[in-house]
This record gives sequence, structure tokens and C-alpha cells, in this order.
Amino acid sequence: MSNYDQLHRQCRTLENLFDAKLTSYSQLVSTISRPGQDIEASGSSERWRDLELELDDLSTKLEEINEQLGTLAKQPELMSASMLRAIQRHRELHQDNTRELKRTKTNIKHALDQANLLSGVRNDIDAYKSSAADSLLAERGRIDSSHQMTDDILQQAYETRSEFSRQRTSLAGINNRMVQVIGTMPGINNLVSMIKSRRRRDSIIMGVVIGVCCILLLSYLWH
Repeated sequence: MSNYDQLHRQCRTLENLFDAKLTSYSQLVSTISRPGQDIEASGSSERWRDLELELDDLSTKLEEINEQLGTLAKQPELMSASMLRAIQRHRELHQDNTRELKRTKTNIKHALDQANLLSGVRNDIDAYKSSAADSLLAERGRIDSSHQMTDDILQQAYETRSEFSRQRTSLAGINNRMVQVIGTMPGINNLVSMIKSRRRRDSIIMGVVIGVCCILLLSYLWH
């Protein structure tokens, strides 16, 4: 009787603790399955492992106590009908709890797989967005560089045009000054005219002399 009472109390205590832990364990399914839930950041992953280990340990202890109660049930002369019913009830409750734990483990695994899949998809989307953003930034950088190069070329063209304009103005000024100088010195024009006339006269004389020499030479050769 003393041994039965001790095992019975232990079994009731462990069953209540197992039920509380199993309830918390089952609630993780809804927590993990919640959209946008970060398992690692929320600590759900660690809680899941800790609770699962605790439930496995409790299940093992309940199995051992139920085996000891089953050994006592094999001595009906020492057991009352209420004791045998209690032992049977503990065994059935343990079987139900074992099935519920197995079912919840399966649900937790599916929830974790789905959460990891969604997290992987989100990571892929974020990586794609980041890659697309980097590509757009790089393209924008190339466009900005092209714009800068175009601006530099236009600036050089404007500076070249301004330089040509300054040179044209300078040449026009020099030409005007030369005209003014020549206009103030009329003797220079006369001198230039005389030089040109003398060159034409010398050319004519030289041509006549060469012609006469050629005629004389041909006459000499003819005779």
C-alpha cells in the first residue's frame, strides 16, 4: 500500500507537469506558423528544443512508474478495485499523452519546415531586391559618369569656341592696326608700287634678251 501510494502520487505529479509542458509545446505551433515570425529572434527555436527534451524525459519517467504500477497490478490480492482502476487510468492516460506528444512533434516539425521555407524565400527575395538595387545603383553611376563626361566635353567645346572668338578679335585688331599704319604712311604704297613696276620691267628685259639670244643661236645653227 505504501509503495502504491508513493507511485500513485509521483504519477499524478508527473502527469500534471507533462500536461502543462505539452500545452506550452503545442502553443509553439501557432507561434512558429505566424506570418513574419522570426524563429531565432523570438527564441522559439530554443524553447522548442528545451520543451521537447523535458517532455521526452517526463515521458520516460512516466513509463517507468507505469511499469512499476503494472507490476503491482499483477498481485490482485494486494490491490483493491479502485487501485486497479487507477493503475489502468494511469496507463491509458500515458498512452494518450504519448500519442499526443508524437502528433505535436509532427506538427512542430511541419511548422518549422514551413517557417524555414518561408524564411528562405524571403531571404531569396531580399537578396534579389538587394542585387537589383545594386544593379540599379551601378547603372545610375554609369549614367551619372556619362553625364559628367558629356558636361566636360561641352565645357571644353565652349572654352574652345571662346578661345577662337578671342583669337579672331585679336587678329581683327592687328589687321586694323596694320591698315591704320599703312594709311598713315602713304609713301610705303608708292614704294611698293615702284618695286612691283621695276620687277615687271626687269622681267620684260630679261625675256627680250633671252628671245634675241635664242634667235641668234638658231640663226647660227641654221647657217
